[in-house]
Amino acid sequence: MIAYLHGFNSSPASGKARQLGEHIAAIGRAADYYCPALPNSPREAIALIEAELVPRRPGPVTLVGSSLGGFYATYLAEKHDWKAVLVNPAVHAHVLMRGALGPQTNWHSGEKWELTAAHLAELAALDVTAITRPERYLLLAQTGDEVLDYRDAVAYYAGARQIIEDGGNHGFAGFERHFQTILDF
Repeated sequence: MIAYLHGFNSSPASGKARQLGEHIAAIGRAADYYCPALPNSPREAIALIEAELVPRRPGPVTLVGSSLGGFYATYLAEKHDWKAVLVNPAVHAHVLMRGALGPQTNWHSGEKWELTAAHLAELAALDVTAITRPERYLLLAQTGDEVLDYRDAVAYYAGARQIIEDGGNHGFAGFERHFQTILDF
C-alpha cells in the first residue's frame, strides 16, 4: 500500500497526488494506492488515515508525504513502523505555521476556513522530536523551495537516504522522475 498525504490547503487533486496515482494505476497497482482528502484539523487527519490504513490494510505501508503531509507521514512512520517518502517536508509544523494563523482557502476546493492556535496545539502534539530508524525514510528535497528551508529537512532526517536537488520549488519540480525510486524504496 502506498498512501499519499497532501500538504497544507491542498487535496488529492494536487499535481503530485494525481501524477503518482496515475503512475501506480498504469503499472496495474491502482488498488494499492490511497490518497485521502485530509481534514484541516491535524488530529482528525491522523485519525482518518489510521482508521483507513491500520485495520484494513494488511502488509507494509509506505507513506508519501508532501510538505505538511511529510510531517504527518513522519508521525505515522514512527508510530506504526511504516516507511515514509518525504517530499519537501514541513519539519516541526507547529512552529512553521505560526505565521499562517488566520483565514485560509483550500487551493483545490475553494473551502474557506481558519487556522487557529488550537490547530497549532494539535500539530505540537504530533511533533516527533527526533526520528528513529532513519533507514525507514527517504527524503526528496529541492534547494529552491520558496516555502520551507530544505536544510531543516536535511538536518532533521540525518542518516536517512536523501536526494537533494539544486533549484526546483515547493511543489517539487520533476516529481515524476522519482516514481521508480519511490516504488523501489
